[in-house]
Amino acid sequence: MRVLVVTAVPAERDAVTRAFGGGPGMREVPGAELHRAGPFDVLAGGVGPAAAAAATAFALAAAPLSAPYALVVSAGIGGGFAPAAPVGSLVVATGIVAADLGAETPDGFVPVTGLGFGRDTFLPPEALVRDVAEATGAVPGPVLTVSTVTGSAARAAELLAAHPGALAEAMEGFGVAEAGDRFGVPALELRAVSNTVGPRDREAWRIGDALAALTGAFGKTAPVVESWNRHDRLDRHRD
Repeated sequence: MRVLVVTAVPAERDAVTRAFGGGPGMREVPGAELHRAGPFDVLAGGVGPAAAAAATAFALAAAPLSAPYALVVSAGIGGGFAPAAPVGSLVVATGIVAADLGAETPDGFVPVTGLGFGRDTFLPPEALVRDVAEATGAVPGPVLTVSTVTGSAARAAELLAAHPGALAEAMEGFGVAEAGDRFGVPALELRAVSNTVGPRDREAWRIGDALAALTGAFGKTAPVVESWNRHDRLDRHRD
């Protein structure tokens, strides 16, 4: 079984495929292209959780019945919460959290689960998170999905107060995980930190360095994912 990797933009997709020399071929899915690279099919699905969910669902539905995906990975660059996730570091999600899905009330923000429906967190496979962290040097911890990138110290503090221990924020992870869950496919999120969450300062962003770190991470992740996939299939066969 292969692994589906979903990024937001082509630059992130290409950073993943560069780990394998660019990938030998492409396959069309509705509205996009899948780039084959090592054990991964890599898709630039668009910015934000809705686009990510739609692109992931299309790709999962288009997979041959004889060769379904074993895992979906939300990958790319993102903002890191200092000092836990400095610029240039890697983070792997122990929880993929919809940080702004809910309602504002007179008493503050209430997550969708607090409203009595839905869910706001997906938990990637613990063993896979551990092995990816060991192989790549990524820091494990919660990664937040937001629809609006944080641009102030006050908002960064609010997010950390609501989600203690959060390492990073990005815009697609929860959408990818939501689509995967509908197909019974587990999700992972791997991010390279390009900027610090807080006041928006584009001059301080290190996008090139983060993309290079993403390339290096996927070169090291491939054998981990392949090993996990083999063991996961054996465990399911025993059950």
